[in-house]
Amino acid sequence: MDTPNVPATGASPANDRSDRNRVLRAFNLSLGFVLLLVAVFAVQSSGWDWRAWSVAPLEAKGLWGLLGAPLLHGSIEHLGANAVALLILGTLAGSVYPKATVRALPLLWVGSGLGAWLLGEPGSHHLGASGVTHGLMFLVFVLGLLRRDRPAIAAGMIAFLFYGSMLITILPHEPGVSWQSHMGGAAAGVIAALMFRHADPMAPRKRYSWEDEEEDEVLADADELEPPSPRQVPVLWQPREGRDYEVVVPLRRRDPNNPA
Repeated sequence: MDTPNVPATGASPANDRSDRNRVLRAFNLSLGFVLLLVAVFAVQSSGWDWRAWSVAPLEAKGLWGLLGAPLLHGSIEHLGANAVALLILGTLAGSVYPKATVRALPLLWVGSGLGAWLLGEPGSHHLGASGVTHGLMFLVFVLGLLRRDRPAIAAGMIAFLFYGSMLITILPHEPGVSWQSHMGGAAAGVIAALMFRHADPMAPRKRYSWEDEEEDEVLADADELEPPSPRQVPVLWQPREGRDYEVVVPLRRRDPNNPA
């Protein structure tokens, strides 16, 4: 089969430029948030008492952590792991689902802290952006399952390839790790995916030359198999005008002495 280099329908330099701009914008925003986390961590390292802005489970004053906890980190390793996840998942979500991601972020932010506040052990302090990263991963993954267009499926597969282990870290697995905020962020990501799955229009489906060839072959086969109309069927004879034709079948009387 001949496959000439015919540009697919919907693909144009303007669309390619728009896609690159969207990816670059999502990366820049994710990088800006990471730089904000670095600045807050520098303030933490100066001796600032950050505990008032962490999540303290089941304490009224611990509710302030719903706003401040994702900005705080306990170590440089903690910050580094969340920074890389935010760059990858933030760029992925923001480039494929820009509107849904903007609308989902407040839900992911509050949901991660609310999970820690409701499920955490009294007397503990929960901090870090890992709940938000879990929310982004579940947002992208579930949107891929719901929308099932090519960009959505590709984004979901990439997110699962890099951070599929987040499906496990929403459960208790390691002391000192806030699985409660992971679970809260993941639940918020699933809810946000259900709420905002139609926020971004689906990309036009690309069409390739071989698809047109297959359709032409199917139509040609259908034309060959389609029976002709009654008017197109030739007749063997035409009755003369004003004359009726009758078919007479002679029947012989049966002889009782000769059954055959």
